[in-house]
Amino acid sequence: MHEPASIRRLLMVEPCDECLRLIPGLRTVGWEVTSCALESAAAQLCDVGVIRLTRQHLEQPQLIEDLISSSQAEWIALLSADDLRSELIGDFVCEWFSDFHAVPMDLARVQLAIGRAYGVARLRSQGTRYSNGPGHQMLGESRPVRELRRLLSKLAPTESPVLIRGEAGTGKEMAAHTLHKHSRRSAQPFVSINCGAVPEHQLQAQLFGSETQSLEGNQQRQPGQMEAAHGGTLFLDEISYLPLDVQANLLRFLQDRHVDTGSQRIVVDVRILASTRVDLEAAIRRGRFREDLYYRLNVLQVGTAPLRERQGDLTLLANHFAHFYRQENGGRTRSFSQDALVAMGKHDWPGNVRELKNRVRRAQVLAEGRQIEAVDLGLLGEEEISSSIGTLDEYKRRAERQALCDVLTRHSDNLSVAAKVLGISRPTFYRLLHKHQIR
Repeated sequence: MHEPASIRRLLMVEPCDECLRLIPGLRTVGWEVTSCALESAAAQLCDVGVIRLTRQHLEQPQLIEDLISSSQAEWIALLSADDLRSELIGDFVCEWFSDFHAVPMDLARVQLAIGRAYGVARLRSQGTRYSNGPGHQMLGESRPVRELRRLLSKLAPTESPVLIRGEAGTGKEMAAHTLHKHSRRSAQPFVSINCGAVPEHQLQAQLFGSETQSLEGNQQRQPGQMEAAHGGTLFLDEISYLPLDVQANLLRFLQDRHVDTGSQRIVVDVRILASTRVDLEAAIRRGRFREDLYYRLNVLQVGTAPLRERQGDLTLLANHFAHFYRQENGGRTRSFSQDALVAMGKHDWPGNVRELKNRVRRAQVLAEGRQIEAVDLGLLGEEEISSSIGTLDEYKRRAERQALCDVLTRHSDNLSVAAKVLGISRPTFYRLLHKHQIR
C-alpha cells in the first residue's frame, strides 16, 4: 500500500538545540519530523534528511558516505560558518550533500530548502532524475564535446546497449540521459542505479526485485528497478561493481528479456546503458568481470573526455555553474577575477567537471568581494604559486597526491586494497582523497 502523498518525512540526524527548536514550525507546515543518532539513521525512512555536521564526523566519513549512498532521500548539511570555510569539510559537503546551511538558521530558508529537496526525492522515487540542475546539459564547444554530441545523436535512436567509459566526474550519467532523451523511449522512465553505491547484498533485489513473507503468511513481491524501467531505459552506473552472481543474472536477462520471480516470468522491455571508470578488460583478466557480459554490454561504446582535455570549456562551464548556484542561493551576481581564471587554467582537475561544479558552488558561498577569487575556489593564485612552488611542503603535497593517483590507477575498483598498498587506514585514505580533490 502506498503512503498518502501528503506525508512528507523529515529526519534530523544528530540535531543540535537550535535544530530541535525548528521542529514545531516544520510540523506546522506538514512535515513528519523524527530525529536520531548517526549510527541508527540508516534504519529510518525519510524523504529528506538533515545532518548537523561537525568536524568529528569527518573522523569517520565512511559512515556518512554509506548512509547517503544507500538512501533514496535528499540530504542537507547544517554546519557552522567556520566549518564551511575548512577546505576538508567544505569539499566533503559539496561532494555528498544536495544543499547546506550555516547555523544559526532561518526557518523560512530551511523550509524552502527542504521543500526543494523533497521535490527532487519525489522525482527520483518515480524513476526520474532532477533535470534542471547544473549538470544535465551537454555544455562545451571544445572538440571532444562536439564529437561526443555528434556520436550520441547517432546512437540515441538505436536499441542497442551502450557502454560509456570515462574518468569519475566526466559526465557519464549525463551522456546516458542524452541517449535516453533523444531515443524513442524518451517519454518512458529513465532509471539509474549506481552499482558502486548500493551494498553488494542489496544489488540483486534492487535490480530484479525480492519476495518477502507478510505477518499473515502471504508472499509479497517488491518489484526491482528493471521492472520500474519497463518501456524506458535502465542506466547501470559503474557496472564494474556488480558482484559476479548478479552479473550472471544480468547476462541471463539480456539473453531472454524476462525477470524470473520464481512463480512467474515477467517480460521486461528496457534498453540497457552502462558506464565504467575502470579498465573492464583488466577486470576480466583478474576474474572480476564476466567476458560474455562485457561483449553483451559493449555493443556500442562512448568515451567522455576529462576536463584537462577540455580547457577551452573551463570558463563557459564555470560561468554556467556560477549562474545556477547564484539563482539557487539568492546571492548577487559575481564574475570570476582574472587571477581565478588563471588558477583554473593551471589546475589539472583530477575530479573533472564534478570537481569544478563543487568548487564553484563553494565559492558562491565564501566569496565576499565583487568577484570570485582563486582563494574562494580553493585554488592558488599566481602570487601564491610563485611563492610556494619551491617549498618543502609543496613538494610533499605533490608527492602525496601523486601517490594517491598512482594507487587509484591500479586499484580503483578496490579502495580497501589501495589503502593497504599505501600502508594507511581506509578512513585516512578517504580523508586524503577529499584533501586532494581526487574523489
